[in-house]
Amino acid sequence: MNTLIDTARAVRDEDRIDIAALDDFLKAHVDGLEGVPEIRQFAGGASNLTYLVRYGDREMVLRRPPAGVKAAGAHDMLREAAVMTALRPVYPLVPQVLARSDDASILGAPFFVMERIAGIILRRDLPAGFALDADGVTRLCENFVEGLVALHSVDTARPEIAALGRGEGYVGRQVAGWTKRWRDALTEGTDAIEDVTDWLAANQPARETRICVIHNDYRLDNVVLDANDPLRIIGVLDWEMATLGDPLMDLGGSLAYWVEAGDDAAFRALRRQPSQVPGMLTRAQIVQRYGARTGIDVSGFTFYEVFGLFRLMGIAQQIWRRFVLGQTTNPQFAGFGEAVRYLGTRCRRLIAENQHETGKQG
Repeated sequence: MNTLIDTARAVRDEDRIDIAALDDFLKAHVDGLEGVPEIRQFAGGASNLTYLVRYGDREMVLRRPPAGVKAAGAHDMLREAAVMTALRPVYPLVPQVLARSDDASILGAPFFVMERIAGIILRRDLPAGFALDADGVTRLCENFVEGLVALHSVDTARPEIAALGRGEGYVGRQVAGWTKRWRDALTEGTDAIEDVTDWLAANQPARETRICVIHNDYRLDNVVLDANDPLRIIGVLDWEMATLGDPLMDLGGSLAYWVEAGDDAAFRALRRQPSQVPGMLTRAQIVQRYGARTGIDVSGFTFYEVFGLFRLMGIAQQIWRRFVLGQTTNPQFAGFGEAVRYLGTRCRRLIAENQHETGKQG
């Protein structure tokens, strides 16, 4: 196997699943499976749990929520599977769903299984042997933007696509919904950043720029690259939050993770994808390229960038709360409290630096 292809590791003790129960379920729903499955766990992701399930040469991926109390509406594996099933015919980068179950007696929670798309996933650092020079990295970055442009071009008039979300009023629902989730997840000592939530409420646009299919977690570490042609994206993963909404909200959420080489040390410490390497576009260049490719006015992008960071804060705070309450012992979550504090500071800085866009005071 190509050594650049993303690999799984041993399953963490707290994330173990009932192999016999899974084996019985899969053999009843997927043809051609023989023997006992090998189960491994993918390291990526800080929310849902993702496993590699292998029967000989046949590889599948299982998705399930983590243990512990979760925010209402979060970690909905059956909805994610339904979204993927609806989108795959019109956006073939979506993996094929093979089986799903709402029977919590099997693995302790609803789950689904999909075909594995084996390829390169760019996590925090480029893998050893990743042979793209700076020009190649720029082209890859441009292709990454094109993948989002293509998703936002899916015809929302198709009944199965129109059923994915309400669309109109999306921005307002997101601001109110994430503000509530943020407040519900607060822990002792967390800055409530009421000035930021007040600014978002006061500066949200009156209407959506467009209504389209949005991924809501489109990042380099959620796309799969062809191991033989790393410029080519062959899969897009993690559709849990996909819906109909404003494309600039999707772009803002994506760029919340886009750490540049020139960013301050605290933001660089949060990096989860190799967006700082020579050849990568800057956040501003991505925004401008997206605007040029779609014809959408991106001149007032600060709101979307701040909201993307705030939503990331909310996600991190929900996970931090689980860690504080002892619902997970995963050591990668130990620094999330400090990450939340930094993201609040970053939101305030962006608001202060870009008052000219809105003319309103933060």
